[in-house]
Formats: sequence, structure tokens, C-alpha cells
Amino acid sequence: MRYFFKYLLRLLGWKLVGEMPEQKKVVFIFAPHTSNWDFVIMMMARFCYRMKPAYLGKHTLFKPPFGWFFKWLGGIPVERSSSHNVVDQVVAIINERDEIALALAPEGTRSKTDKWKSGFYHIALKAQVPLVMAFLDKSTKTLGIGATIYLTGDKEQDMDTIRDFYQDKVGIKPELASDIRLEVKDS
Repeated sequence: MRYFFKYLLRLLGWKLVGEMPEQKKVVFIFAPHTSNWDFVIMMMARFCYRMKPAYLGKHTLFKPPFGWFFKWLGGIPVERSSSHNVVDQVVAIINERDEIALALAPEGTRSKTDKWKSGFYHIALKAQVPLVMAFLDKSTKTLGIGATIYLTGDKEQDMDTIRDFYQDKVGIKPELASDIRLEVKDS
């Protein structure tokens, strides 16, 4: 599968960059997330990097007839319509496992928003695991793994570092790119 997807990505004009981090427990963020194609392209990259990511998905994705498929791909169903203490639940999952690469799209949607969801930040900080910045950049047809950072708890400083990394990355639908800042309620 690895070689097939490397070939397919190359055929589609995409170049893979970066290396998998050595840490056994990490939170990956993937941005910009502007299209349904992001998921497809990143799933191909998953095989190229020999990665077995876990990801949070809307609970309705995990219903029959295709729910088994999303779980097989590493999906963890979450109810997003109201507060269900998702951060603590995910931190508990990270703490229970010997290895986990949790992949999250910080925008939380493919639509344009004025802020990122803060769950990724709180999960990585609370679980005391590094944050790995994965990306897709349509302007250079590059996708891959960027910097690995440990969050300090200083949201402003941490988000400056994250914003500096992502500021020049262009999504498949650039007009849907969200502002790289956390929710106001968390400031």
C-alpha cells in the first residue's frame, strides 16, 4: 500500500516532506482544512508514512453501513453538539495507550471560521505530549510533517509559533481558510 500511495500522490503532483516523530504519543494537527479532499490526501499520506493515526470524527460517521470503515481507519466517535468533556475523554485514551498519533483538524470544519477550535491545544497540553504540525500546501503541491513542539501553556506564545508555521500554507480551497487563533473564550 505504501508504494502504491506514494506513486499515486506523485502521479497527482504531490510531494511528501518531513519525517515521523520518534515520540510514541503525539497529537498531530493538520491544516489548512478547506476541502473533503484533505481527508483523502492525508489518508494516502498516512500509508506513505506507515502511520496509524487516531482521529476524532462526528459520531454520525460511525453508524452503519460505513461506521466499521471509519473505525478501521482509526476513528474515535465524538458527540459535538454539546459539551461532553471530550478533552478529558481523549486525554484518558492517550494515557491508556502505549502509542497513539492523534490527528486533528484544528478548524473543526471545512468552512471558513474566524478561529480554530481549542481542543487540540488542551488535549496536547493536558496529556503532556508533543504537538506535531502536519500540513497540505496547494500552492507548492506539498504535504507532510513539519515541526514538533511542546506547548508551554502560554497560549499567545504557542499560537504565535503555530501561526508562523502555517501562515504560508494554502488549502485546496483557499477562500475557506480559517484565521489561525484560538477561541476567544479560552483566552
